[in-house]
Amino acid sequence: MKLDLNQLKQPCSCGRPHRISVEEILIQPGAVRALPGWVREKGFHAPALICDRNTYKAAGQTVEALFPGIPVLCLDPEGLHADERATALIEEQLGSADLLLAVGSGTIHDLTRFTAHKRDIPFVSVPTAPSVDGFVSTVAAMTWYGYKKTFPARAPIAVFADTDIFSRVPLRLSASGFADLLGKYTALADWKAAHLLTGEYLCKRLCEMELSAIGLVCESLPGIRAGEAEACEQLMYGLLLSGLAMQMIGNSRPASGAEHHFSHLWEMEAINPHTDALHGEKVGVGLRLAAGIYHRLADRIDAGGCGLSGYSGPEAALLDRFTAPDVHRQILEENTPDPLDAVDRKALLQRLPELSGILRQVPDEEQIVSLLRQAGAPVSMEEIGLTEDLIPLSAALSPYVRSRLTVMRILKLLDFTL
Repeated sequence: MKLDLNQLKQPCSCGRPHRISVEEILIQPGAVRALPGWVREKGFHAPALICDRNTYKAAGQTVEALFPGIPVLCLDPEGLHADERATALIEEQLGSADLLLAVGSGTIHDLTRFTAHKRDIPFVSVPTAPSVDGFVSTVAAMTWYGYKKTFPARAPIAVFADTDIFSRVPLRLSASGFADLLGKYTALADWKAAHLLTGEYLCKRLCEMELSAIGLVCESLPGIRAGEAEACEQLMYGLLLSGLAMQMIGNSRPASGAEHHFSHLWEMEAINPHTDALHGEKVGVGLRLAAGIYHRLADRIDAGGCGLSGYSGPEAALLDRFTAPDVHRQILEENTPDPLDAVDRKALLQRLPELSGILRQVPDEEQIVSLLRQAGAPVSMEEIGLTEDLIPLSAALSPYVRSRLTVMRILKLLDFTL
């Protein structure tokens, strides 16, 4: 399928223009074979390929054969992260290029989009697995000197998603992508809650588009597990649509909320040991935890027993858990000003019934667990290499990793026990 990007650029009922920088998205068998012709047509003369050893085997060698003599930066996947060390390695080896070809998944794309932005050159996305939603993102999620940080970056100029490649990956990768996509349930609820309580801009059309895509992917789960081309294409479409939503809004609000904040916290390793769980796997578990809390809050609101807390600002004792000096400093900066300053507490109490209605739009914890299980994704802390005793601290601390108003952050203002 070829996405009609012009349709997404049409005037929107939200009243704001939606800009999309990607020019072409192709999702079909043999899509990479169209890449050389596209490169020639656009007038690029010196492309360079960025991949790791695993993605080179999956697709990099195919792309290399299409561009005889192309420079190939093949990174060691062992311990590879989107961080300052990997970006320095790419800079050392890259040389002169007028176009970058990112052949891989999340880490390779974050490294490439960061480098493309720094060098002010375009890049093309060649996804090797439907494992994340960040292929067309305009930001790079990096771990920078121990702090999980989002940097301005460059979105791809085009995406060539070859079904023959991404439909044949191990189920774990597809399940991770499904979990990442499912996380939009809480991300969108957080966005709607912020709109309700502070008037933050919200595009209802984009919310409806994302929820519709999630529904179609959920219906395609049996086919995704079986590696059926059409079902895997539906998953890839949903992931790319999520990334396009971020482009259209200009930030990650449509795709990242409390569920991602759990994942970011664990990736910073401030309260937990290192885990080899994939990004989407951590997001899925974060989604499960957030969904459970959101429904318990809705129950409490509906029972009429939810009042205000004595919250007076970011909890220093919690922020002190970030013991590395540079990380602690950045966390303090991230929480200055406090996003909760924008919430009128009297209005919050008056709008609690409406907030409950938003929370009820998120599938409950049992439904989330069922969907993740059907996809083959982890659902428990143990399955992502962590321990259950970390849940209370994770729930209390994770809202502070980003300056973003989420329901988990709003809970700080309410007399509600996690």
